[in-house]
Amino acid sequence: MGNNGSSGASRRPSGSSSSSSRKKSGGVSRRALLIGGGAVAAAGTAAVLARDTVKRLWWQVPGVEKPRKPGELDYPGATWVPASEANWRRADRPDDFPVDRVIIHVTQGSFASAVKVFQDPAHQAATHYIVGQDGRVVQMIRELDVAYQAGNRSYNERAVGIEHEGFVDRPKDLTKEMYAASARLTASICARHGIPVDREHIIGHVEVPGTDHTDPGPHWDWDRYMELVRRAATAPATASPSASPSAKA
Repeated sequence: MGNNGSSGASRRPSGSSSSSSRKKSGGVSRRALLIGGGAVAAAGTAAVLARDTVKRLWWQVPGVEKPRKPGELDYPGATWVPASEANWRRADRPDDFPVDRVIIHVTQGSFASAVKVFQDPAHQAATHYIVGQDGRVVQMIRELDVAYQAGNRSYNERAVGIEHEGFVDRPKDLTKEMYAASARLTASICARHGIPVDREHIIGHVEVPGTDHTDPGPHWDWDRYMELVRRAATAPATASPSASPSAKA
């Protein structure tokens, strides 16, 4: 037996050649069907990928812009203070990237210094929100967009980031007002995006793969914080806390 059938050709009965010709002329071979079917499947896969790509990028086509309102807030309890456009990337979440994480950061500085560096295009990093020790909240990037916050592209694309005023080695910086305000904010983010309220989906910057950061640090009380988030998530709907009048320290 030869792999290409050559040894069988010398013993082929008379008439087999005409039979083979009839098979070729009278129908499509099984091999052709398999090859053709594979091509159709490949074309179908390519069409699906192209459709998904168009869905993600439709708003980037010249002349087509994602509907936005300047200064629009995702969280009514915040004040809008825009970050430099160099510190985030325009997107269309959750349509292009699903949002399934909240990342907790600590600023390693004051509230005002965090706002200042996030408005500096040379900084090349920012989070969506900053929470102050007094409980005030500013939003600097829309949740629609990707903040350069985690040092990991995948986590940037799928997460909303919250900075907290203070230093990781100063427990006194983590005030009850800040915990409470941040918990309300996180509960609101989780509700908007369908994020489970658990430690798999609400994480510290230190838990992002590949990071060299340690925040929110050893003094961040995760048990306390998660309990506050759960309470806020299940609390009866009330009027949103009023936005703070100023982002200045």
